[in-house]
Amino acid sequence: MLEARTVIVVLYYRGMKRKNHMSNQPVNDDKTNTKKMKGSTSLPESVHHITENPAASSRTTTVDPEEIAHFSAMAATWWDPHGPFKPLHQLNPTRLDYIRDRLCQHFNRDPRAPKPLSGLRILDIGCGGGLLCEPLTRLGAQMVGADAAEKNIKIAAQHAQEMELSIDYRHITAEALAADGEKFDAILNTEVIEHVADINVFLSACFRLLRPDGAMIISTLNRTAKSYLMAIVGAEYVLRLLPRGTHHWQKFLKPSELSRALRHAGFNVDNLCGMVFSPLAGTWSLDATDLTVNYIGLCHKPLKNKSLQDNAVATSEHD
Repeated sequence: MLEARTVIVVLYYRGMKRKNHMSNQPVNDDKTNTKKMKGSTSLPESVHHITENPAASSRTTTVDPEEIAHFSAMAATWWDPHGPFKPLHQLNPTRLDYIRDRLCQHFNRDPRAPKPLSGLRILDIGCGGGLLCEPLTRLGAQMVGADAAEKNIKIAAQHAQEMELSIDYRHITAEALAADGEKFDAILNTEVIEHVADINVFLSACFRLLRPDGAMIISTLNRTAKSYLMAIVGAEYVLRLLPRGTHHWQKFLKPSELSRALRHAGFNVDNLCGMVFSPLAGTWSLDATDLTVNYIGLCHKPLKNKSLQDNAVATSEHD
């Protein structure tokens, strides 16, 4: 029961984030200690097809302005470790370990160096209050934080100034950045993909934003019975942490479905790994054998003169 309640609280945060900073059309309304990763998981060649709404094929943005405006009132609480975003503060060290280690592996860096990400230009899509941007800046990255909620950007910029950190925060969408010709070495895409109306449009923008051989970190929710019990039944009906209808279980993505969508956009999928809470230790850890609820992964944009690698490895047991 303790494990269930803890995962539900994290899903409560995800629901907040869904409202606050999906990477879509902006709305003016004046996101280090952990268990070691147990291994890596890749994906199968044959994956399920994602059914898209035919009417959505011409979309260039997938924002819901009313939702962003409604939850922008939460922006001031981003840096309160005991506030509504407490679950993210608890989960953040585990995600940061994965981001640092995987980006260092991809770019042949030493993760133990004082500033292992030095020289890398990284975009955080749906950056919220800057909870990822700030520690990655301290690791040497040149961070650009983009968010559709203007209040989030203002809070993030203010906190960065107080911390004497130089971070480029922008009230802009991924689609607009791509249209402007912006390019990045890496992209952070966390808790966003399961909320967009058109996955192909969104991932196409992400692909265009990356330089050749650039990497993208992506995290989301698996569509399983366990995630339904935690995110829908538990969070919305039992504990009432969220209004009913906040989550749409049908939009959760199985690892095979996410892999297919990423490949369709042109990415190579390199790794997927679960994020699991231990009620006895009170910590989160990376576990390549358990992707049943939360999972995170890395994909990359192939070099233009390099054929696509075979990134199909069995993960059907995680679906």
